[in-house]
Amino acid sequence: MVKVGVVLSGCGYLDGAEIHEAVLTALYLEQEGADVVWCAPDVPQADVVDHRSGKPVAGESRNVLAESARIARGDIVAVDKLKARDVDALVLPGGFGAAKNLCDFAAKGPRCTVHPAVETLVREVHAAGKPIGALCIAPALVARVLGGEHVTLTIGDDATTARALEACGAKHEARDVDEVTVDRKLRVVSTPAYMLGPRISDVAKGIAKACREVVALARQPAGAR
Repeated sequence: MVKVGVVLSGCGYLDGAEIHEAVLTALYLEQEGADVVWCAPDVPQADVVDHRSGKPVAGESRNVLAESARIARGDIVAVDKLKARDVDALVLPGGFGAAKNLCDFAAKGPRCTVHPAVETLVREVHAAGKPIGALCIAPALVARVLGGEHVTLTIGDDATTARALEACGAKHEARDVDEVTVDRKLRVVSTPAYMLGPRISDVAKGIAKACREVVALARQPAGAR
């Protein structure tokens, strides 16, 4: 059985993981015959946003791991406890939390830093030749970590964000919401998801394809890098 680690960044697209993307990822991975291993960093969120008004809530603090457990139905581990040997692939759903809590791309763009445990997991999974999937804005994190290898990614067609990924060393390909970019050499799969949207039915098409590609790559192991 293929095991896929799914890295969450909270619960709610404005300050954590995009819930639709996370749930669709779990659904399509299971449909491809994979088991999901949920994980998230055990750190405070960068901010807390009222999802009705879209505005930050002053003085409120939430924990990324605790909030992510809502999506995982409690079956989740801290990302620093998950090792590359424990999974056959890794997927990072989007949502602003991927750019606020897993890294600070939302604030610093291509000069961002990645949460150390998240970066370690991504690097170790990649070094083991295991595939990585990134949805929505999460390719920005992958670009920051693997840009030195000129990884090919997509975030859709937003020119400003694409330039930021390229400033990290990545190559960007414009894609529609129902399409994926597959870097077969580096074994990285990406899809725009809610970077384009607009509906869950639209987003689902690209996520289904991305999960299919990730699991297929996981079943065709490459040599360790």
